[in-house]
Amino acid sequence: MSGGGMRRIAALAPTVWLVVFFLVPFLLVAKISVSTAALAQPPYTPLFDLSEGVAGALARLGELTLAAYRAILEDDLYLLSYLGSLRLAAIATALTLLIAYPFALAIARAPRNRRPALVMLAVAPFWTSFLIRVYAWILLLKEEGLINHALMALGLIGEPLHVFATDAAVVVGVVYSYLPFMVLPLYAALEQQDASLREAAADLGATPWRTFRRVTLPLSLPGVMAGSLLVFIPAMGEFVIPDLLGGSETLMIGRTLWNDFFSNRDWPAASAVAIVLLALLLPALIAYERLQLRGRER
Repeated sequence: MSGGGMRRIAALAPTVWLVVFFLVPFLLVAKISVSTAALAQPPYTPLFDLSEGVAGALARLGELTLAAYRAILEDDLYLLSYLGSLRLAAIATALTLLIAYPFALAIARAPRNRRPALVMLAVAPFWTSFLIRVYAWILLLKEEGLINHALMALGLIGEPLHVFATDAAVVVGVVYSYLPFMVLPLYAALEQQDASLREAAADLGATPWRTFRRVTLPLSLPGVMAGSLLVFIPAMGEFVIPDLLGGSETLMIGRTLWNDFFSNRDWPAASAVAIVLLALLLPALIAYERLQLRGRER
């Protein structure tokens, strides 16, 4: 096969991947979201049945309904769930950035022969099960957990802190679980910076803080944006962490969606929730892609 043919196949592979694993599932979810809920298996009335042929499928177009989307607008539970997810995801993303930036900077400034080992340590949590890591935080954050015992033994608190089953516990779990997703893009952006720029700033009399603020931080903004999106997007739809670490009052859209799918058996409502969530996250992805494009053009 010629080099041109290999390049075309390489360019086509991402498109095929997106079609098979994103577009097709998205269309299936979109189809369910405009269907009618039913007490059956599956728990909705299919609108398109291949056995009915094209004519039958066209005849069913009139049965499309937006009732699931209207329910989202009319039920405060969904609005509060979206707002709760937005609030907790934003707080967790900001805290993850504040914690990850010094780590990434330290790795990028370390001797070159030590950087691979430090990067390996940064991703070491991925070597264990996600569920096990979240369950470990239950043992740490409970009133009789290790953290409270340690603080009381040191005399820093007089009674156990009530952290488990709160929004704070969810934020802690998200920050811990997604920290490597923030460290790696930041490290990539910081490691590529030209050290001569910092040296030139120092030669011109800039203090280390001013060099960081005027040189290092602006040049690392692509990594900040990439890491923030990698944390914020999955945190918005997170289900496991709020379900295990959150309380009954912790409202996040992932838990609401799970309840609609598996407890209420209302697949059209759950599918509509997922479509709306994607629509809310899409502008951030488009904005990031445009910033990346402008950066490449400059």
